[in-house]
Amino acid sequence: MTGYNSKGDVATSNGNHNNSSGHSNGHKVAEYTAQENHTMCSRDCCSGKGGPSNAKGTACADKKNGKTDVEIIVPTPQSLLSDNRIQCSLTPEEFRAVRVMNEDTYPYEVIQEIADFIVKGSGIRPKIGIICGSGLGSLADIIQDAKVFEYEKIPNFPVSTVEGHAGRLVVGTLEGANVMAMQGRFHFYEGYPLAKCSMPVRVMKLCGVEYLFATNAAGGINPKYAVGDIMLMHDHVNMLGFAGNSPLQGPNDPRFGPRFPALVNSYNRDLINKAIEISKIMGIESNIHVGVYSCLGGPTYETIAELKALRMMGVDAVGMSTVHEVITARHCDMKVFAFSLITNKCSIEYSDKKDDEANHEEVMAVAKNRQKACCELVSRLIAEIQKGS
Repeated sequence: MTGYNSKGDVATSNGNHNNSSGHSNGHKVAEYTAQENHTMCSRDCCSGKGGPSNAKGTACADKKNGKTDVEIIVPTPQSLLSDNRIQCSLTPEEFRAVRVMNEDTYPYEVIQEIADFIVKGSGIRPKIGIICGSGLGSLADIIQDAKVFEYEKIPNFPVSTVEGHAGRLVVGTLEGANVMAMQGRFHFYEGYPLAKCSMPVRVMKLCGVEYLFATNAAGGINPKYAVGDIMLMHDHVNMLGFAGNSPLQGPNDPRFGPRFPALVNSYNRDLINKAIEISKIMGIESNIHVGVYSCLGGPTYETIAELKALRMMGVDAVGMSTVHEVITARHCDMKVFAFSLITNKCSIEYSDKKDDEANHEEVMAVAKNRQKACCELVSRLIAEIQKGS
């Protein structure tokens, strides 16, 4: 994105800002000075070849001279970032919002502001955070006395663009416990860096959350898994990490956690065991497995060769989320419980049949059919946590 810095100079924003008026690598919240007596204009107006003196570049000068035949655009962060336009004038708040949205990481102070906004708006400090996977948004629908926050109305919050993700944050009570649930997460394939994908986990932490429940829809690689089964995650293979991508890249803020967090016990064993006991009470123990999950970048589904390689590595189910959220949660010392709803069986044999190809419609349909069991499992587990507190 091309824009203007606080001194009125043209600057190129690539997500890494190191000038003296801004924060470096997301570590300091800056104060910005708004420009005055300018208007919004098109890219051709301010950055056309030859500048504002050419045929396409006279709109700004005309506006300053009192002419009004120029398109004026209401300044919003989304229009600045996605509408191929630049900003000639920003209030300090607008400039800061654009700066934050363009950063790969969020500074502690901005995350604290988001958390304060949610806590103040809901009147609740939640203990348990839930991330609802594709088609599993009904987990948030069972929350009582709910306060709903649309993502687009939460300051400095990204928006979800995937079908099956409502894009809402729901805060209330469930089984007597204060909870907050994300109806829609953010994915690497949407164009968000991993730190931004998992930023809501840090918001949860600063809201008071101690337990993270992360759910996802996944493809089953283990041949013993059937469509509709639930795999309780006890470990993961971080393929994005193998490629050098991590939500913890960049300078470490010790207020969240240590520089080098250990992940050998990422998934809470006590919660896994309780979930297994609950599945027996529910009569679904034959549909419950404990296994290893792997996250790939997406948005394409995996090739046969990739699936075979993952299976050789001990992976039981594969998806496009969750792992970076778990890493972020463990970094800030949250207890983690996660499960995958197996929405399709991954074929590891070559075939010309279209039925063997994974598709999003199938994922959504299976999730809808199994959401009642998933909701009951989560509710009963939360009740166990609340009972023990």
